[in-house]
Amino acid sequence: QAETGEIKGHYLNATAGTCEEMIKRAVFARELGVPIVMHDYLTGGFTANTSLAHYCRDNGLLLHIHRAMHAVIDRQKNHGMHFRVLAKALRMSGGDHIHSGTVVGKLEGEREMTLGFVDLLRDDYIEKDRSRGIFFTQDWVSMPGVLPVASGGIHVWHMPALTEIFGDDSVLQFGGGTLGHPWGNAPGAVANRVALEACVQARNEGRDLAREGN
Repeated sequence: QAETGEIKGHYLNATAGTCEEMIKRAVFARELGVPIVMHDYLTGGFTANTSLAHYCRDNGLLLHIHRAMHAVIDRQKNHGMHFRVLAKALRMSGGDHIHSGTVVGKLEGEREMTLGFVDLLRDDYIEKDRSRGIFFTQDWVSMPGVLPVASGGIHVWHMPALTEIFGDDSVLQFGGGTLGHPWGNAPGAVANRVALEACVQARNEGRDLAREGN
């Protein structure tokens, strides 16, 4: 951070068995100077999530939302609930960014459906489009948006597709795609950053690397 001037942070997990303990963890994270905390909003619950979101907003902390347990709900076709509904509920509950699937990688989802709920997360006004699972026009008015997080099995070779699919207002999260670099962690981070900047530059020059090939 001192070398680059860019803010660095770690997603300290504030999820706990009670709201009181969760807020204690968020307070402790803030005292440590951490800029961001994490919450599992489905296991923690919506009321707890909104309580934490209010604390974070009032105290200058970013709130990263993890969706642990979502598959039990949104992949059960008989009596489940689609993730687009869970995503909209999260936007109303509060959070800065949330895992949204990747379209590519190990947590890939169907492209048009994924982009449908990505738009529901971050855009102010979304037109009805059944092909993307948007069954009625959604006007969020002044409700703050939530950035989608692409994470799960992604690496540098996915970068052209990721920048095309998610655009600028998104978070690309590389875990194993950084740590798994054969030369180590730092070269892995450099490779991700260089690939991202190259893809953005190519896009700004009017090129389409996702279709041209790597």
